Amino acid sequence: MAAKFWFIRHGESISNANLPTTHPAESQLTLRGELEAEHIALAFSEAPDLIVVSPYARARQTAVPTINRFPHIPVEEWPVYEFTYLHPERYNGTTGSERGPHARGYWERCDPYEQEMAGGESFADLWQRVIDLRERLRERDVGFTAVFSHGLFLRAFLYLLLTGQEEVTPDLMWRYKRFIEGIWLPNGAIWEVDVTDDGRITFTGFISDHMPEVIE
Repeated sequence: MAAKFWFIRHGESISNANLPTTHPAESQLTLRGELEAEHIALAFSEAPDLIVVSPYARARQTAVPTINRFPHIPVEEWPVYEFTYLHPERYNGTTGSERGPHARGYWERCDPYEQEMAGGESFADLWQRVIDLRERLRERDVGFTAVFSHGLFLRAFLYLLLTGQEEVTPDLMWRYKRFIEGIWLPNGAIWEVDVTDDGRITFTGFISDHMPEVIE
């Protein structure tokens, strides 16, 4: 029997709305993001066997309506948090637009082992996290798991599944950057991943038709 996973991007956060933030892990949902979270909960036609959350506030908040709908389902925290390549201090009182020059500089340097200002996550560390996630999925051989996560992280996982590349190189980092520029994952979107008994992984496209038209 195959294991089924729903990977869900969090609802719109204050960072997504280009509002000032305090810390990358602490960005809250906007009112729109809260509405998206409610519609995610309504998208379930069956109860999951496990609900997984990122340690970041916006993913945890997005999971709340689903947890409330299925209060008997266990909840676990996995390291599926966002790829935060800028130092957390960069987020203190700044908007995404204001952080833009630092972000562009990071990608232009294209050093997969750089920890920006000695505090950002390196691309190499991100890649190890998605490799670890792939193996974790293969170890869970039955059931339906809902995972509340983030856009850059989930597209890194998708790119790993598409390419199978495990060796971290500047070329991989460059290709991933081009990939995320061309592949958009909307807030609140659901991505289904299935793992067969023999460890093969299949997946759908990103699903967002459960989102209300007013916020699309």
